[in-house]
Amino acid sequence: MSARVIVLLFLSIRASLGAEIPKAQWLRASAHVIPKWTAPEGEGYFAIIEGHNGRLYIGTHANGANSWLVEFTPKTGKMNVVVDAQKATGVKASGFAAQAKIHSRNNAGRSGKIYFCTKQGYPAKGEPRSKYPGGYPMVYDPNTGKTEVFPISVKHHGLISITPDETRGLAYLSTCSDSRPFDRTHFVVLDLKTKKYRDLGDLEHMYAFIVVDSLSRAYHPIRGGDIGRYDPETGKLDRLKQTIDGKPPTAESHLADENGHPINWDISPDRNTLYSVPMSGNTLYAYDLSNKTKSLKGRKLGLLLPGAKGSDCRAMCVGPTGTVWASVTQQVMGYRRHHLVSWRPGDKKPSDHGPVAVANPDYTKFKGNDGKPLAYHHGFQTLSNGVFTSKYVTMGVCEGKDGFVNLLVMHPYTLLRLQTPR
Repeated sequence: MSARVIVLLFLSIRASLGAEIPKAQWLRASAHVIPKWTAPEGEGYFAIIEGHNGRLYIGTHANGANSWLVEFTPKTGKMNVVVDAQKATGVKASGFAAQAKIHSRNNAGRSGKIYFCTKQGYPAKGEPRSKYPGGYPMVYDPNTGKTEVFPISVKHHGLISITPDETRGLAYLSTCSDSRPFDRTHFVVLDLKTKKYRDLGDLEHMYAFIVVDSLSRAYHPIRGGDIGRYDPETGKLDRLKQTIDGKPPTAESHLADENGHPINWDISPDRNTLYSVPMSGNTLYAYDLSNKTKSLKGRKLGLLLPGAKGSDCRAMCVGPTGTVWASVTQQVMGYRRHHLVSWRPGDKKPSDHGPVAVANPDYTKFKGNDGKPLAYHHGFQTLSNGVFTSKYVTMGVCEGKDGFVNLLVMHPYTLLRLQTPR
């Protein structure tokens, strides 16, 4: 194929990007850039939660340097850094030893305190993984502005998840070694008063989220498809088998992969239902947590994007209304199209509300004074139908009590806000 033909083919594909969906059918989100110095490479993850004060708390990533917790006030649109990981821990380090990520699934306790934790970044060539000392659990109190820091739970492990049970004075952690082919992930119980830990063992499941049910039992996935359930009343960890519609999970579901698979978890407001979306599975599942049996019975609620040939969901939450929200990207026509999907109790299947566009494309500078694109600002593009949208996978989602759904996207690290679709 000649160079001229290749160029013409590229221009033809580029001209058709987005043309299959009219501009009027795209959801319109307002974009707010997260302070760029807190995420210099434009990256961020699913570390987003709404506080009881209606503000959002977002974790950032500065590889080899530090991480910060950023507070966003919807009424004013202002971003304010409230926690500096280095200052809070009193430990200054650079390179792989730095507390480079707040990658954790953040949570708000009943007290209104914000629970989050730190994680390792990426090692440079020649840096041993043992250089990273370990991640710190932290609790930020918006009422006082103070941050409580807890000791490292497992040496050289970062932390990917923290879930409080303040009524019992406990918090549950999932560690991460970032090793492959499967991650080493210890399920750890933290006594918030004594600051002591109980290690329940290595469950080997990457990017594990933890939920606590209405009976105060904590759940953590296990590599291979089983699920660990810890009961603080008995002090025992049970290993549960799971079923989907009465049968073992299929290979296509990614619920029971041999070497694990990133799986989104969140729990209903009454804490009796666990919702699950495997990252590459394109399907929403629900599990009944109200029983005391030694198995976990799940059911399939439906496809997120029917007909999609390959999808990616790294962002799922259950909002205060009990609605499940999933931010899903689909590879189409040379780019990743970002869709917002929901499911409400009583729905027959998930609802795709459509792709997400940015209503204010000038929300930040994408080019320098010399007219050249800024570094790490390659995450957005204008399609042929005039839509300005994100290029890559969505990293986080959070429904607020103010009637907005909040999304995290990359390059630059950006918060997208759109009114809850009806």
